[in-house]
Amino acid sequence: MKHYVLVHGAWEGEWSWDYVRPALEKHGHTVTAVNLHGDNGIQNVTMGSYVQTVVDAINQQDDKIVLVGHSMAGAVISLVAEQIPEKIEKLVYVTAFLLENGDSVLEAMQRDPGGEFLPELVFSDDQSSATATEEVWRSKAFHDVRESRILEALPLVDVPQATEPFMAKVIVSAERFGTVPKVYIRTAIDKMLSPILQDEMLKNWEVDQIHVLQSGHFPAMSVPETLAELLA
Repeated sequence: MKHYVLVHGAWEGEWSWDYVRPALEKHGHTVTAVNLHGDNGIQNVTMGSYVQTVVDAINQQDDKIVLVGHSMAGAVISLVAEQIPEKIEKLVYVTAFLLENGDSVLEAMQRDPGGEFLPELVFSDDQSSATATEEVWRSKAFHDVRESRILEALPLVDVPQATEPFMAKVIVSAERFGTVPKVYIRTAIDKMLSPILQDEMLKNWEVDQIHVLQSGHFPAMSVPETLAELLA
């Protein structure tokens, strides 16, 4: 049995895995869902604080773990693997940013020809945070999620997300990050991180396995049992 460390994306929290976690545990695995924002609140975080939070969670485990990142957390888990590759059995990118050295989440989003979420974001006057309207969440993010789960998530994502983690450069090396086995779970009807950009990122590093889900950007909400089966 394995220990999974699950890392949520922007605007999210450990609640993002509420439907995946029990399905993994049913398979006999143990699960840690990390809260990247901790006590800082979602507006005061940085990529550095995200990475440290995950490193701390992993260092509490005795054995190697399976590190799973969704969306922006792809950049987070890459940086974690650069720091402590020896602690990670494999990295799993769930429609997540698998960036080459020196890239950033924001730059990748800006060159995504099929990305429909970024143009809809509302930035604060000083550009330090961003929000999206309910309509944007419904039409660009949760378009294949059942209504009851959308209603659970909407109040939780209605917060300003700090933009620093989007702009932070991901510095990773072939010698450390490159040695950790990688799995990518591609989402075929994703409007936030389009299949075009996902395919582009799959060329950045050697990926051991690629799986495809008929899902939008939030398979942990739309097809959690199927996602858990793939992870397990």
